[in-house]
Parts: sequence; C-alpha cells; structure tokens
Amino acid sequence: MDGAGRLASFERPQADLKAAAIGAVVLLREYLGFRRTRTSLAADRERPSRLALFIERHVPRRAGLAATLALLVASAGLGVVKGGHVDELSAALNAARNALANSIGFRITAVAINGRKQLSQDEVLAIGGVNGRSSLLFLDAAALRDRLKTNPWIAEATVLKFYPGQLQIDIVERTAFALWQCNGKLSVIAEDGAVLEPYVSRRFVTLPLVVGRGAETRARDFLALLARYPQVNSVTKAAIFVGERRWNLRTRDGLDIRLPENDVGNALAALSKLDREDHLFSRDIVAVDMRLPDRLTVQLSDDAAKAREELFKKQKKKPGDAA
Repeated sequence: MDGAGRLASFERPQADLKAAAIGAVVLLREYLGFRRTRTSLAADRERPSRLALFIERHVPRRAGLAATLALLVASAGLGVVKGGHVDELSAALNAARNALANSIGFRITAVAINGRKQLSQDEVLAIGGVNGRSSLLFLDAAALRDRLKTNPWIAEATVLKFYPGQLQIDIVERTAFALWQCNGKLSVIAEDGAVLEPYVSRRFVTLPLVVGRGAETRARDFLALLARYPQVNSVTKAAIFVGERRWNLRTRDGLDIRLPENDVGNALAALSKLDREDHLFSRDIVAVDMRLPDRLTVQLSDDAAKAREELFKKQKKKPGDAA
C-alpha cells in the first residue's frame, strides 16, 4: 500500500472533530443568547416605566373600572342623541319615576278645575299633560301652568298641589269677542286679537264680523266707537279694514259706506243724522263715500240711476215736443 490510504484515514477523524467543535460553539452561543434575552425581559418586567409608577402611586384603585363605565355611559348617551331617541328615553324615565311615586301613595286621585266655561275638564287636563299615570310628587306646577297658557282660550292659570294626591287648577278664560275673516278663513277672536279657534260652531253667529288683515287687533277700539252710534251699528253687517289704515261698513241691505281715515266719529255722527232726517239707509243707493272731508258722495243703484235719468229727460222735454 502507498501512504494515500493512511493519510485519508488520519484526516477524516480530524475533520469530524472540527465540525463538532464548531457546532458546540454555535449551540453555546444560542443558549447564552437565549438566557441573556430571558434575563433582559425579566429585568424589564421588574423595572416598570415612570408612567406606570406614577399611575400606581397617584390614581385611586378601581379608577380604571369607573373610567370604563363612564366611557360606556357616554357612548350610550351619544347613541341616544344621534339616533333621535332623547324624547323616548325622557318619557320612559318619567313614566318609571311616576310609577314609583304612585306605588308609594302620591297618585293624583282628585282634580278641581275652576273658571272654565268654553273648555271641558278633559280638555284642560289634556292641554296640561295630566293623565291617570301622573303623580303629584313629580308634577311640575310651573311647567303645567306654562302648558295651559299655550292654549289661546286660557289667559291665566294657577296650579296648586295638595299632598298626597289632590290637584287644583284655576284658569281665566278669554271671551269670544268677534268673528274675523282673512284670506277666506273665518275665526273666533278675543278682544286682544288672539285667535281662539276656527269658526265651526253656530253659537258664535251673533258676534260682530270684522274683515281684513290687521282688523283683529284694531277691532276692539273701532267696534267700541261704532257702538256709540246705535242707529249705524244696528244696520251694520260687517266692518272691513281697508289697506290696514281705514274702515268701510257693509250694511245688512248691501250698502257700502266708505269711512274716512281720520275723524271717524264725526263721520258716524253725520251718518246717524242723515238717516234720522232723510232715511239714508232706506233709500235705493249702493254706496256712500265719506272719504273726502268736505263732501259726501252717494252712488245710486242701477234701477234708481235709470229712473233718475228718465225723470231728468222728461223734465227737460218741452210741452210741444210730445208726439
């Protein structure tokens, strides 16, 4: 044999030992590195940050739980507002507290309503929002009074609570004063011009009638002036406010009387005198114009105008002209 075989048998174990040594070194490095990482992580866990130390020292216990609950409540509130359920939630809470108050003896068992004439007791309670589930304990008297005064019939209201279950409501109603016609609508109004209700009941048919924009607020003064001249007032069917500055009268026979913007009292006095002396309202005329201060213009009906014209022609015809 030559030396090649011996050389080969000698070099193979040496290479294996070298490879094993390298592998041992790698394993040792990885093991030491892992221990170092675990030691570093453990050290990090043992040494909290400054923020964590501050929170642990100054924030009370269970503050996190309270903050979480507050966040949940705020989220729920935001959802209620965004979803438009505020009124529903308020009504539910109000119903719950009323039910609780009623269960312990604060249910409204007796209601006395004084001063009503046009409104029924059920209407007054409905306006005030009082029902069989309302409790006296949580009834807001001021809010109830404000709700009652939103109705045009109610001028004033007083609310008294007598525990445990008695409620007293005193109201002052407005009085129906006149009928007001505007833009084709007929309404019942009070003296101050407040619209009480649409005209649907014939019990108001005897009220005076005023017509036109602005007539509802000026009617009280004008009708009071007109009442001082009963001869004119008795034949008047409607008072018409023209241009929001002056009045016309329409009589029951259809006569149109155009009053001046100023000195209305003097014009009404002149009308009374003319009717007493010349029976003005009984004549065959359709209009009386008093808007000019120095004259009175009378417009005849068509028949009266034609008869007057024929009479005038006859008077001008000569006696010898007859055929």
